[in-house]
Amino acid sequence: MITEQPYRVLLYYKYVHIDNPEEFAAQHLAFCKELGLKGRILVAEEGINGTVSGTVEQTDAYIEAMKEDSRFADMVFKIDEAESHAFKKMHVRPRSELVTLRLEDDVNPNEVTGNYLEPKEFFEAMQDPNTVVIDARNDYEYDLGHFRGSIRPEIKAFRELPEWIRENKEQFEGKKVLTYCTGGIRCEKFSGWLVKEGFEDVGQLHGGIATYAKDPEVKGQLWDGKMYVFDERISVPINQVEHVVVGKDYFTDEPCERYVNCANPECNKQILCSEENEHKYLRGCTHECRVDPRNLYVKEHGLTEEEVAERLRELGEEAPVQTGE
Repeated sequence: MITEQPYRVLLYYKYVHIDNPEEFAAQHLAFCKELGLKGRILVAEEGINGTVSGTVEQTDAYIEAMKEDSRFADMVFKIDEAESHAFKKMHVRPRSELVTLRLEDDVNPNEVTGNYLEPKEFFEAMQDPNTVVIDARNDYEYDLGHFRGSIRPEIKAFRELPEWIRENKEQFEGKKVLTYCTGGIRCEKFSGWLVKEGFEDVGQLHGGIATYAKDPEVKGQLWDGKMYVFDERISVPINQVEHVVVGKDYFTDEPCERYVNCANPECNKQILCSEENEHKYLRGCTHECRVDPRNLYVKEHGLTEEEVAERLRELGEEAPVQTGE
């Protein structure tokens, strides 16, 4: 494969039975470290889900080794070029589920799932007026970028999605339902759950947004914003034809695509925020987070109590009362 960048990021998953996930995870971690990869891999009895970064040679070696295992011989690897590692460390962790839905009656995507739609099919289906498109990701992922006209479920975590669908089921009845996620793994289960719930016409974007972005014919069209990714890149562009910013600054509602974590480690909420507003608001999403004694922004910048108080006065907020303890 021709590449201009020295590193690559691999995104992949496979629903396939794995005996003893704990033992597999330990052995796989040692193998990845030996190759020099960094990333995050989850292993469960139902399969594997990973994102790793490494040099072209390291990622080629990983792909080759995985395909030599009959369980992963047909596993699809989505590849992004990168200037450097997208992770700081290498983690391989056993889990009870690859994606956390915590259903009483679990869904096996190898037995039931929605219809796979390739990028062009998905692109065309989205434009059918009798179609509803449901984003199967979390709210902060949607806020950074999404398919035009798609529905934003009011959820903080994937496991909340089934209950939200049940509460809002009437708006989907009689419609063709399409769903999508980053790489496809969440939709495998979610679309299967929709089928089991009685939805008759369910389609999912095969390979997720990551595959849609690279399709030479569709070129990421009808996507607005950027795609949130779970590594140090934070976001990647999708639409190759036009870039429409949909993210809004948490404090001012101005166009913004820069994510930061609230400086209060107890909160750690992800917010879209300009660099200017990060400094203005001490990277705190609320007054309570700004004045919290553990505020990391205050510590990182070595701000004194007087300097913090001055920033707060500029915001029309009161400084915390010092107890002298």
